[in-house]
Formats: sequence, C-alpha cells, structure tokens
Amino acid sequence: MQKEIQPEYHHDTIVKCACGNTFTTGSTKQELKVDVCSNCHPFYTGKQKNIDAGGRVDRFMKKFNILNEDVE
Repeated sequence: MQKEIQPEYHHDTIVKCACGNTFTTGSTKQELKVDVCSNCHPFYTGKQKNIDAGGRVDRFMKKFNILNEDVE
C-alpha cells in the first residue's frame, strides 16, 4: 500500500440529514449530507408513505377487479 496516495481518514465526520438529524462517523470526507437517515427512513420508523402517481393504484385495482376492502 502506497501511503502518499491514500486519502486522509477523518474519525469525526459530521453527517447531516435532510430531516435535521446529525451524527458523527468516520469517513474520508469532512462532512456528509444525506437525504434519508435511520430517524426518517420508513423501514426504521414503521411509517410508510404510499405515493399514487397519476392514479396508478386505482387503475391496477380496476384492471384486476380488486375491491378496496380486500387490501389493507
């Protein structure tokens, strides 16, 4: 391993999320900006956002003749 070409490692990198959450980690960058973190990600929070773009869900339900009561 050539020491002169390796990037500098920062042990106290600050990670900033779009939701406002910040935490520290190690990285080759001084600061990281992310869109989603464990505080706001649907998998970790248990809150899932369903986005119906252009009535796709309704068209699917109508196409396969599925009633809304059957789907939770």
